Formats: sequence, C-alpha cells, structure tokens
Amino acid sequence: VQLVESGGGLVQPGGSLRLSCTASGFTFSGHAMSWYRQAPAKERERVASISSAGGLSDLVDSLKGRFAISRDNAENTVYLQMTNLKPEDTAVYFCAAHSGAVIGNRIRTWGQGTQVTVSS
Repeated sequence: VQLVESGGGLVQPGGSLRLSCTASGFTFSGHAMSWYRQAPAKERERVASISSAGGLSDLVDSLKGRFAISRDNAENTVYLQMTNLKPEDTAVYFCAAHSGAVIGNRIRTWGQGTQVTVSS
C-alpha cells in the first residue's frame, strides 16, 4: 500500500498549485481520501476529504473558496487544487487513505508528504 504525493514547491502569494496523490497496492475506488497539512511547530490538521466515489467532499471552512479536492478513480489519484495561496498555507501536505468508503472511516495509510512554501 503506497501513497505518493507530488506537485508541491515554492509559489508566490496569490499563486496556485495542484497537488496530486497517486495510490497503489489497494482498491483506490473503495476508499475515501483526505488531505492534511502540517506547518512548522504546529499539529497536523485536516484540509479536505472526499468519499470513495467522489460524490461527497468536505473542506475546512477557512479554506472554502480557495482550495478544492477531487479524485480520478481511473487514475488512482486524488488532487488538491489550491488557489490564492497565502504565506500561512506553507506546510507539508499529506494525503491519506481511509479504511473504508466514507469520510468518517479512520485513516489507514499516510503518504510521505510534499512541501508547499508560499513566499515572495
């Protein structure tokens, strides 16, 4: 079971990034997925979640309007589109697979993370 994130990097304030997380070793379409982030000296926090078929998604209120989560089950990939990025979005972003199809299922697998740095 493996989750591999990509798409992070350095971006200026106001810029955009799309993170990808490609899964292998399990039936991706049967599992809800989430994105989390962890800033320096802070606890890991949930950013967004999406159900196994993609019909239900949930985004942290403070990020609505700037971030969006989606998935492509044919490609075994979940995405996090981030726009109008701010310095406070700087963090390591992790994707996570839930133990079942719904968002409420516990997390079973974590990716290794990808660094996002928002700075001028």
